[in-house]
Amino acid sequence: MDKLEHYRQCIEKLLLEYGKSPPVNGEIEVEVVFDKERDRYLIIDLGWNEHHRVYNCFIHLDIKDGKIWIQRNQTDKSIAEELVQMGIPKEDIVFGLQPRYVREYTGFGVA
Repeated sequence: MDKLEHYRQCIEKLLLEYGKSPPVNGEIEVEVVFDKERDRYLIIDLGWNEHHRVYNCFIHLDIKDGKIWIQRNQTDKSIAEELVQMGIPKEDIVFGLQPRYVREYTGFGVA
């Protein structure tokens, strides 16, 4: 299996696991979105909590230039560490949610 396909499979496995936990309040669906053509992967909460509309992307990952970019992580877990445990090298994981000047101090990839 090539590197890109391995990264896609790791992301899908991870997001499907995260997507199993529904929010505790309201009538809210958890949508797991895979755009394999553009390599964008999301988990979105979508629905209503009483009279309040809920739309929240709480995980967003991209694959760009052979690296996995963590664009958003609103969980209390380290998605980066979980990806490393799945065999992805730290230098191929970029914290897109951090400013460019901070990334070199994360111990992970820079871009």
